[in-house]
Amino acid sequence: MAGVGERYRGPPVSRVHLWTMVEASPEEVWEVVANPRNLPRWNRHVRTVTGAPENGLARGSRYTTEIGAMGLRFHVDAEVVELDPPKYAQVRLHGPVDATVRTWVHRAGSRRARLEHEVEYRLKGGPLGEAIARVFKLLGGSQILRRGLRAQKQQVEEG
Repeated sequence: MAGVGERYRGPPVSRVHLWTMVEASPEEVWEVVANPRNLPRWNRHVRTVTGAPENGLARGSRYTTEIGAMGLRFHVDAEVVELDPPKYAQVRLHGPVDATVRTWVHRAGSRRARLEHEVEYRLKGGPLGEAIARVFKLLGGSQILRRGLRAQKQQVEEG
């Protein structure tokens, strides 16, 4: 994790950058990772996703996730700010956790792709932000993201 302790007008920013190789075309990878309804499948702390468009994401699309862990429940609003299918997406998250999630899918052969995520996040202050920070520390924020990346790879490769 890079960037812990960086200061940008507010709480510290943390950055996690992960990637994996997937035995599938970039288009097949994109079909899975660009669907927010899959979030509960990749992260057991995501309880529900509401408001995701039925016909796929577009720039300006918005949806909400409900997160729950260790007795805490909160909502995070998401907005797609950049989109270049099947290559790149940038989604901003707002709530007790503010984040920017960048996803790249690079062709790495005829039936192979490199799936890459970068997440920059800030945990807000106050009682809820402090409780979420304790949960992130206990559960390991980068480990949660690593498990999600493995789950995405598995979902794509299993079809």
